[in-house]
Amino acid sequence: MPQPLLNVTGLSSQYGPVHAIHTVDLTVHAGELVALVGGNGAGKTTLLHTLSGLHPSSSGRIQFDGRDITRWPPHRIVAAGVCQVPEGRQVFAPLSVEDNLRLGAYRQHHDRDWVQRELERVYTLFPILHERREQLAGTLSGGQQQMLAIGRALLGRPRLLLLDEPSMGLAPLLVEEIFRVVQELNAAGVTLLLVEQNARAALAIASRGYILETGRIIKTGPAAELLADDAVRKAYLGY
Repeated sequence: MPQPLLNVTGLSSQYGPVHAIHTVDLTVHAGELVALVGGNGAGKTTLLHTLSGLHPSSSGRIQFDGRDITRWPPHRIVAAGVCQVPEGRQVFAPLSVEDNLRLGAYRQHHDRDWVQRELERVYTLFPILHERREQLAGTLSGGQQQMLAIGRALLGRPRLLLLDEPSMGLAPLLVEEIFRVVQELNAAGVTLLLVEQNARAALAIASRGYILETGRIIKTGPAAELLADDAVRKAYLGY
């Protein structure tokens, strides 16, 4: 088997004396859609922030495409191809939809043809963004802002897309739409690490899954097996 695109070994991170994640091992291969699920406060966002360089690790190693990126600053990690869609969307509210998207392409600004092609790709994925491309991002609904956040990350030319709780706060129909697009992106060749509290929805579209509890990976395996696991179903799926 080829080496993973992302290989995390023994990764720990903390806030002062409080350990948020403990000796996490995790891999994502090129082309995979991997789900990382767990309850509120399990450490999922901290793990993503550590992978993105937004929060320092206290031990362990992060390798991306064979290179050790553990101590790299966030801008260098983005330049390598790791792009994160943050929890809570975090769009630039006073700017238009299209300006938000173009900000995602700040590293590609010299290649205007590529930027225009990718804008059209995002508008094809999310037609509502095309309709509202001149509207201020802060006036969009929560679901539309989530679409905008994903589109903005795609314009960063990701080799690995980190999605942090994309279903948070959305109505069920919008959750279905967001997950449909996530599947579509993966089918088109985008490698994704999907972090979700909605374990059932995440594992239903993933190839593999990890379950994080109080900062530790407690179970991993094919997503279908995790969905069928009685302990997982009772603890995370509600039945």
